[in-house]
Amino acid sequence: MRKVKAGFIGLGLMGLPMVKNILKKKYPLVAWSRSKKNYKKIKKLGAKTCQNLIDLPNKCDVIIMMLVDDKACMQISNKLKNKLKKGQILIDMSSTKKKTAIKIEKNISPNKAHFLDAPVSGGTVGAEKGTLAIMAGGKKRIFNKVINLLNTMGKVTYVGKTGSGQVAKLANQAIVGITIGAVSEALILSKAAGANPRAVRDAIKNGFAGSPILENHGKRILENNFKPGGKCSTQLKDMENIIETARDSNVHLPISDKVKKLYALMVKQGKSNLDHSALYLLLKRFKKY
Repeated sequence: MRKVKAGFIGLGLMGLPMVKNILKKKYPLVAWSRSKKNYKKIKKLGAKTCQNLIDLPNKCDVIIMMLVDDKACMQISNKLKNKLKKGQILIDMSSTKKKTAIKIEKNISPNKAHFLDAPVSGGTVGAEKGTLAIMAGGKKRIFNKVINLLNTMGKVTYVGKTGSGQVAKLANQAIVGITIGAVSEALILSKAAGANPRAVRDAIKNGFAGSPILENHGKRILENNFKPGGKCSTQLKDMENIIETARDSNVHLPISDKVKKLYALMVKQGKSNLDHSALYLLLKRFKKY
């Protein structure tokens, strides 16, 4: 069976390792990025690069976007929309709002091109290991055409119509943001009350409180390692999207709203580029009762 020719837009913290995993599975790939600094790295692995974004649709069957935010996704998709061909598939693996996914699909539909929203969870570690959780929304028959390609980067699950992938990612990020806060406070409490935080983490991680957040981010906190996997600025963007989607859906999420405000304070204090587990640094400085 012929492997689809993949185009990839965005070679940042997540995009670069995702491209590497696609190449490992011997898919032909052409990449474009605003920053060209990683072009040499992927060329050595067999990828081709494209100097002009608007030329990319002529070189592939499927185009994947992995970009920083809604604005970037809209800008890039608007530049591509008149260049996409009938039957071509545009996949947005960035984290955006549901309504952004719906807008992009609407914008490219006059050319009879197809769209999937397929955001990911797992951070840079998951991107590097090829173990990302991928949540896909869009037409099922279009999804079926790219399952194998998406599975080169992790495990993909179809969750429903266009925008559903982004809703699933927002649900994921609500749990991530809130749980980072819970793990931070648990370790702060452990130390303040005279227990060994490392021992406490080891004791509870195999019980009901156990989670990848306690395992991975708890370890980061204990080691004071806040080199970014997922940035505070990105978590804030996700929390803002969660609250906006909640308002649009006529529900109130008070815990998510509080976590959003905490990450907004982190960003205001100049900690945008720290890992989102650095929320611990803010929480441990709060005044005592």
